Amino acid sequence: MDQAASRQGGAIGRGTYRRIAALALPTFGQLIAEPTFILIDTAIVGHIGDAALAGLSVGSTIALTTVGLCVFLAYGTTSRVAHLIGAGRRREGLEAGIDGLWLALAIGAAVSVALFALAEPLCFAMGARGAVLANAAVYLKAMVFGLPGMLLVYAANGIFRGLQKVRITLVAAVAGAVVNTLLEMLFVWGLGWGVAGSGAATLIAQWFMGVALVAPALIWARADGADWRPRWRGVLRSAGDGVPLFLRTLALRACLVGTVVLATHMGVAVLAAYQAVNAGWNFVLNMLDAIGIAGQTLVATELGAGRKASARAMTRAAGRAGLLGGVAIGLGLAAIGSLAAPLFSPSAAVQGLIIAGMVTVAVFLPLAGWMWAVDGILIGAGDTRYLAATCGVTCAIYLPCLAAIDLADRALAVPDMARMVVLWTAISVLFIGVRALFNGLRLRTDQWMR
Repeated sequence: MDQAASRQGGAIGRGTYRRIAALALPTFGQLIAEPTFILIDTAIVGHIGDAALAGLSVGSTIALTTVGLCVFLAYGTTSRVAHLIGAGRRREGLEAGIDGLWLALAIGAAVSVALFALAEPLCFAMGARGAVLANAAVYLKAMVFGLPGMLLVYAANGIFRGLQKVRITLVAAVAGAVVNTLLEMLFVWGLGWGVAGSGAATLIAQWFMGVALVAPALIWARADGADWRPRWRGVLRSAGDGVPLFLRTLALRACLVGTVVLATHMGVAVLAAYQAVNAGWNFVLNMLDAIGIAGQTLVATELGAGRKASARAMTRAAGRAGLLGGVAIGLGLAAIGSLAAPLFSPSAAVQGLIIAGMVTVAVFLPLAGWMWAVDGILIGAGDTRYLAATCGVTCAIYLPCLAAIDLADRALAVPDMARMVVLWTAISVLFIGVRALFNGLRLRTDQWMR
């Protein structure tokens, strides 16, 4: 590393933190869209009854898993667009983003049809039975055709992040949450549609956001001379670049699905409480993920321009921001999450379990903040094969540990409170901690910088 590059990297300082914040705060808006919809669903459906809330947990897990598997549409598009713009190839970067939109629409349409047809078998496979199974299948069928809209949101935001024009994502997320809340209250409480009304409200809100974001993305692309028509070679390239990210996400989602299965085996009360804590957990993790995505955008741009010293300095800054963000958000979650328990269930027993879960999550959030930040950096650098491999190893460690916990729980008379604490400790230490270890080891080398 030459001296000029060293001075450049060391001089980043406060400017980098301001740039991270300028990107992270609006990016958070897009990231919280789907978890916010589920959080609103959870708060409203929870007052129908425990079976409805438990059914929502199963159905929403399948939906979130599907959307999560397609997160490469956002991450891959962000990295590609930012790299090309950093290299001075703006029109090509925008056309790469449009390729991502076409890919999102195609995947969303195919997945929606498949999930609608397989809704009940999938919910059954996750351990839902009786009234829980009925509610889970109804919710999933009601909301599943909104998924193409949500995937378009992901791809469009890849364009906005690459352009570093992300404020519109915050506006769209707030508007989507308002639409979802109003429709949720109308359909569930006003019309008495139950969990079906909850799913229908989510579907409409997802398409509302999709249209609101795709339209300006296309307008900005056309202004720079980009072609709207599908370039199938580019679409296939986007799909190919997304394979490692898809495999990474598949491994991580397998871990989360395994967690829901374990919670299902622990009983309706634990599952209902898990759903409430999980909704809050997803919400705050997206705050932390916003820091990682901001770092991803900045680092990808610097690497595209060949400024490796600056990229490394930004990586250190993003990691520190994630750690400190985890501390602050963890304190807030422990306080607010505990007070908010009655919003999710009228049952005193379930409320106590929710409080225990929220506090356990809060203790480990600083670790999660750092891990999520550097995870985004490695994605932005295009180090996706390493991430796919290490997430596969994490899955191979995590799932057998869950099976061991399940066996111990069946053999022993474990109170629900202990079950809840063990469940969230396992998530924090094994699911997040192992990934943090692998990411930290990678950042100690130069192999991730391209």
